[in-house]
Amino acid sequence: MTLTIRPRRLRTSPRLRRMVRETRLEPGQLIYPMFVREGRGIREEIPSMPGQFRYSVDLLGQELERVEELEIAGVMLFGIPDPSEKDALGTPGYLEDGLICRALREARARVEDLLLIADVCLCEYTDHGHCGRLLEDPPRVDNDGTLELLSKEALAYARAGAHVVAPSDMMDGRVGAIRKSLDSAGFQETAILSYAAKYASAYYGPFREAAESAPSFGDRKSYQMDPANAREAVREVRLDLEEGADMVMVKPALPYLDIIHRVRRMSEVPVAAYQVSGEFSALCAAFAQGWLNRDQTVRETLLSIRRAGADILLTYFACEVADRIRRGDWNE
Repeated sequence: MTLTIRPRRLRTSPRLRRMVRETRLEPGQLIYPMFVREGRGIREEIPSMPGQFRYSVDLLGQELERVEELEIAGVMLFGIPDPSEKDALGTPGYLEDGLICRALREARARVEDLLLIADVCLCEYTDHGHCGRLLEDPPRVDNDGTLELLSKEALAYARAGAHVVAPSDMMDGRVGAIRKSLDSAGFQETAILSYAAKYASAYYGPFREAAESAPSFGDRKSYQMDPANAREAVREVRLDLEEGADMVMVKPALPYLDIIHRVRRMSEVPVAAYQVSGEFSALCAAFAQGWLNRDQTVRETLLSIRRAGADILLTYFACEVADRIRRGDWNE
């Protein structure tokens, strides 16, 4: 039998494989999540996230310069206030001299080209750990009462220098409320990256340790999405787009590749996917045991997220990936 069609012909050399490669990874597609905490001189490793750190504002700038040098697109900033400052309304999250506002001003003074994205949520700043104002009897999050607080937080971050605000709370109507607040204050050019399809996932555990934001009672299943649902994600994305989202996000990433694909097919705006803390930490544990090759697994995992349809990747591997790409051996 004579074979005329041989797909293997296009796999015979590294140069040929690179030429016909359908999906590529570039530093400009990456966003690096970073944790900022109160204090001075702090650079503390997060126990459940090897190689990831909490920084005080005075040490943040040096790390941002390194990220910028790697040509990574931007950073996503999460704040960790002093526990004594937390209250029922998450007030530290929207004070003009609050932690993230100070971090944004420091970042603006230290880096020129790095995109500064501020996560907009209240869970890090409330004493109960939920993402909004609470109602009583029974205790539950007050969706509509939370929108004003989220709008104040987003506006504070825009004034402090954020290029993009990223609401992650999953309150109904928050994109529209934030857009109205920003526009009314003259921040029409501040973009909104909406956590449009954020699932109530088991993969957030290390983040909650890192950000000291675990809920003090119950869970977040009444406002984050049910992992069993896919059509609902499309509905959530469509609503956020109607309210003015400039970009939309699916979170987590690897367990929800089908959702990323659905969102990519129905949306004309850029689609982001967040490879969350649990995904990162699980892989790091396997690397530490020698069960998986770190470079090959990270590359394959991120390619799968890109292949599913994500234009933008939020990942704690961003710096090492960008460094490998810069050295020229990542896409062999």
